[in-house]
Amino acid sequence: MAREWTDDRLDVLSKTVDSGFKLVDKRFEQVDKRFEQVDKRFKLVDKRFEQVDKRFEQVNKRFEEVDVDIREVRGEMAEMRRLMSQGFIGLAVGMASGFVALATLIVVASI
Repeated sequence: MAREWTDDRLDVLSKTVDSGFKLVDKRFEQVDKRFEQVDKRFKLVDKRFEQVDKRFEQVNKRFEEVDVDIREVRGEMAEMRRLMSQGFIGLAVGMASGFVALATLIVVASI
């Protein structure tokens, strides 16, 4: 035989459901507190990433400066190679003309 729902049984059920929801509400409050902590941690992480971004910007600027310096050094090296080539050619021409002059003196002296 099915039990009938009396007012007393409905009151007990209502209290049981209410106490269950109160437990659920407490658990949600705990979850909300944890999410607040997580939000605070994410804010800290965001600040740290901002610092990292600033550092990367500084490093990037420094790499750009180094790149400019390297280009300047390459230009100076190219200029040095050109000057060294010109100096070598000048020395070679000077030595060749000296040998020709020496050979001419020897020929003239032997005549």
